Amino acid sequence: MAILGRTSEKKQIKEIIDSKKPAFVAVYGRRRVGKTFLIKEYFDNKFTFYATGLANSNTKTQLVNFTVFINKCFNTTYTPAKNWLETFTVLKNELAKIEGNKIIFLDELPWFDTKKSDFITGLEFFWNSWASTQKGLKLFVCGSAASWMINELIKNKGGLHNRVTHCFKIEPFTLQETENFLQAQDVQLDRFQIINLYMVMGGVPYYLEQIKKGESAAQNIERICFSDNGILRTEFTFIFSSLFNNSEKHEKLLRKIYELGNRATRDNLIKQLHTLSSGDFTVKLNELEESGFLKSYTPLGVRKSKKIYVISDYYSLFYFKFIENAGKYEAGNWINRLNDATTNVWAGLTFEQICWDHTQNIKQHLGIAGVYSETSTWSKQNDTETNGAQIDLVIDRKDRVINLFEIKYSINPFEITKEYDLKLRNKVGAFIQSTKTKKTVFLSMITTYGLVNNAYYRSIIQNELTMDDLFGSLRG
Repeated sequence: MAILGRTSEKKQIKEIIDSKKPAFVAVYGRRRVGKTFLIKEYFDNKFTFYATGLANSNTKTQLVNFTVFINKCFNTTYTPAKNWLETFTVLKNELAKIEGNKIIFLDELPWFDTKKSDFITGLEFFWNSWASTQKGLKLFVCGSAASWMINELIKNKGGLHNRVTHCFKIEPFTLQETENFLQAQDVQLDRFQIINLYMVMGGVPYYLEQIKKGESAAQNIERICFSDNGILRTEFTFIFSSLFNNSEKHEKLLRKIYELGNRATRDNLIKQLHTLSSGDFTVKLNELEESGFLKSYTPLGVRKSKKIYVISDYYSLFYFKFIENAGKYEAGNWINRLNDATTNVWAGLTFEQICWDHTQNIKQHLGIAGVYSETSTWSKQNDTETNGAQIDLVIDRKDRVINLFEIKYSINPFEITKEYDLKLRNKVGAFIQSTKTKKTVFLSMITTYGLVNNAYYRSIIQNELTMDDLFGSLRG
């Protein structure tokens, strides 16, 4: 399968290859997001040298594994060395025999760095003493353990400090890329169904590969997530153990954020988990964020130290909400839940998250993509001055305009009634009164199928967006 999307990454890789300068390229991102696929497909699996680490292994086995790759690649018969310094010396000597450009790919790099291993020392020696001086040599390293890639490699404070020349974080597909991916697999689904799939598995290519043509979104979700052999029924069990050391702490932290309504401050988490504020706690939060499972933001008018953490991984949220306690599979497990209250609430909140993740598309539709802005939310509790109110999405612009967004997920065009129109007016009024903003305030609606054209259709709404705008363009 050809590489779909990844336009920016492919352009950058081409620029790296076209340059004669040696390059040390770090590629990281969430598990299953397609990091290895991108590198292998770009180079058509043709590397001067390739090796991949082994999960949950020890140093001795990793050294044997790496030596097997050396022997296979160079048609040699080396016996495994006792340490990584010797092993990288062997690799250097073999590569030095080859003239011209050299493409080296070390996959799942964090797995090589086992406990009390000298792997970083060996890698440092390989790059600093030889590879960094070789014209046309390109070293690509890849890993799902984002925290290791960042802390031990990209931000290394020892011999590899500032040695990584290029860094790519591979993100899940956007809605547009997801649509293109499914079409390439001959899966023909309308955008409402694609959004419903995205709510469950996000834009993770490996998950999207499980979708079968001829099945509706609901049928695919039921089979993939709830059937006995469904790949996402048990996927969550393996996610954290493959990414983090002491992974039970990461899972516990993620679960607590979910239990707190998927909205928690650092102080609230410390209190709820009965732990102390510490460097280790901060590291765990950062690791979850770097690995794509958390996002943080600061609500409008709140100190940056009070930022909010939310679970940004769609599959994890769906797993906690529906899969984990689904029990024994019975046909219709998911399909029969499509219209119940719990599912509707989940869908509404998840659609809001999709809008958040596609803010750039929203800005492009409004013609403000080139205007500096900050994205946040806003809420106000009941008090003596205003009624309680909440704004789903706020874009605070440098050109003295604030865009407020009301987001609604529905299976039909959404109708603004007289009562709802009044509610919207009260929200905008409460926002202006509470924030005391002097900027111009515009209210926009984002819905799945648009608004019903009635007397209140544009009473207070300045802009109307639909799910098509989240894809970036209308279908031709």
